[in-house]
Amino acid sequence: MNTTNNPAYEFLHETALKAPSSSGVYLWRNSESTVIYVGKAKNLKNRLSSYFSGGRNIKTEMLVSNAKSIEYITTANEYEAFLLENNLIKKYTPRYNIQLKDGKSYPVLKITGEAFPRLYKTRQVRHDGSTYFGPFPDAGALDTFIDTLYKIYPVRHCRTFKKRESPCMYYHIGRCKAPCCDKIDEKTYNEFIGEIKSLLKGKDDETISKITAEMKAAAANLNFEKAARLRDGLRALTVMQNQNIVEGFDNENRDYIAHYREGELVSFTVLKIREGKLLGRDNYRAESLAEDDELLEEFAAAYYTENEQVPPQIYISEQDGAEFLEKWLSEQRGRHTSVIAVGASSEKKDVAALEMAAHNAKEDIIRRLRERGDMPALQELKDLLNLGRLPHRIEGFDIAHIGGKFPVASLISFWDGNPDKHNYRYFRLKTTNGVIDDFASMREAATRRYSRLANENAELPDLILIDGGIGQVNAVDGILKVLGLDIPIAGLAKRDEEIWRPHMSKPICLPKRSDALRLLQRVRDETHRFATSRNQNLRTKENTVSAFSDLPHVGEKRERILIKTFMTLENLAAAQEAQIAQALHVRANEAGEILLAAKAAVEKRSETKDSKKLMFQSQLGLAEFAKVSDSMQKGESDREDGGSLYASRLASLALGEDDSSESSAE
Repeated sequence: MNTTNNPAYEFLHETALKAPSSSGVYLWRNSESTVIYVGKAKNLKNRLSSYFSGGRNIKTEMLVSNAKSIEYITTANEYEAFLLENNLIKKYTPRYNIQLKDGKSYPVLKITGEAFPRLYKTRQVRHDGSTYFGPFPDAGALDTFIDTLYKIYPVRHCRTFKKRESPCMYYHIGRCKAPCCDKIDEKTYNEFIGEIKSLLKGKDDETISKITAEMKAAAANLNFEKAARLRDGLRALTVMQNQNIVEGFDNENRDYIAHYREGELVSFTVLKIREGKLLGRDNYRAESLAEDDELLEEFAAAYYTENEQVPPQIYISEQDGAEFLEKWLSEQRGRHTSVIAVGASSEKKDVAALEMAAHNAKEDIIRRLRERGDMPALQELKDLLNLGRLPHRIEGFDIAHIGGKFPVASLISFWDGNPDKHNYRYFRLKTTNGVIDDFASMREAATRRYSRLANENAELPDLILIDGGIGQVNAVDGILKVLGLDIPIAGLAKRDEEIWRPHMSKPICLPKRSDALRLLQRVRDETHRFATSRNQNLRTKENTVSAFSDLPHVGEKRERILIKTFMTLENLAAAQEAQIAQALHVRANEAGEILLAAKAAVEKRSETKDSKKLMFQSQLGLAEFAKVSDSMQKGESDREDGGSLYASRLASLALGEDDSSESSAE
């Protein structure tokens, strides 16, 4: 997106440079003179000029590219600018300011309107004659309550009611009265439904007392079955209500507000504490181009529209700017409210509540990105890397090992900016086992992955992301050229979050708020997580169990001691006989047998590697071996020995002769 091609760009820039240095409010208008954004500034000239400085993020690019003119109104101070900004936002409802959308989708309990109703959890309320109860903020507690109801009441579980000749399993285990087989009449069945509805209406003490009296009356009439149902139903209802509140707060009413943003998308979560209990979690979705330190004030002005909504205390994060919020609530809403910033030194319950709100906001952003696809980031990546098309499919690679042991390459896949875990893979690397060589590891993983895709004529990714710098990128680029594949590659170096393309002399550096950088970081972090978890599994399984359990005189107890003392089989083979005897409290002859067995096992591993080398070379024709060997060794400046073994191994893999270690994610 090139804003400099906007005919109004120079005019907008000049307007910004001519703005006064006082506080005030500014309005962006489009070609139709519609206000698309309202903002406030302590210094109008500095703030407006920042929109035209270098390193703009995609949100700013979007705003500038759609603007035709800028207006501004000066004020005596920044607080007056804050008040005026809120009034103008309400008046114009600009596209790029926060317009609250209720993003909560709490589940409800539905009882169908059929002759023999069934009950289940849903998030959609339809006018279909059914009865709905809720919403319930805690979906897990509702699941538990429904499961309990099914245990107490023998109502049907099937989605579609139809007549049957023989009842299903639920009838035989006493969980259903089988109305489908006429084992129960409609009147008796609906008595159960009536009791369930009474329980769900039990939101106050009067209703609960009524059900309790009904339970006692049933017991007095010797209807113990009904009395027991009502008793257990009340208990289940109490459990659900208790799980939907958070105890431990004082009796004052308070709100905890947190937000999370990805680009122009912002989600807010408000935890409402009333009389010491968490009664609700409100999630709101917005799109805003405001700076981070302005988001909370803009949200609060849109959220607290009624005086009765404002609690005595509002808790926010230390990072959220709320300079004028307390004063504004007092003057505009007539309520004395304390706005309290929560930090590391605050009370634990306040820190925990704000973290809960922040987590809910982040989860909502993840859902929003998944729903729409991360198109702004994909478009920015396409423009930034000069790709021929949108990178719908991005595959990421990372290497994990411990001192060269158990090297693993992870391959993860993102589709439209979201993880596609069905297409995750990992590779147990073979050419670099025992050798610390990330370049060689990247080459092996890329060879095995893309030689297979090429041989199978499978769909290739639109972009490959390497966790590393220019060295790793060039290593993979060399493999793709040998295979005759044209797939764009980029590397993301952790140190300064620099983006590298093949054979570049300088990296691409993006602002921290860039959508493209955020997406690349998500892919990179996921590759690292997946590679590390796989490496840990291999270490646990192979290095700490099987290696020691096969040694003589070693049972489970001695195996644990060897793991703790020597860690690896190689360390044990290099130890002294006396060290083993002392660690295991065994005689010298037994320690000697253990040591000899360990050395033999290590030697056997080495022989296996050598035999594989000869096998790979024998499987290749001389021409193919020479071609790949020469190509690989040109990039082997980081390794002075082992080039032939590495090249022959890769050549074998490139011809598709060994893919046994490629595995899908669990």
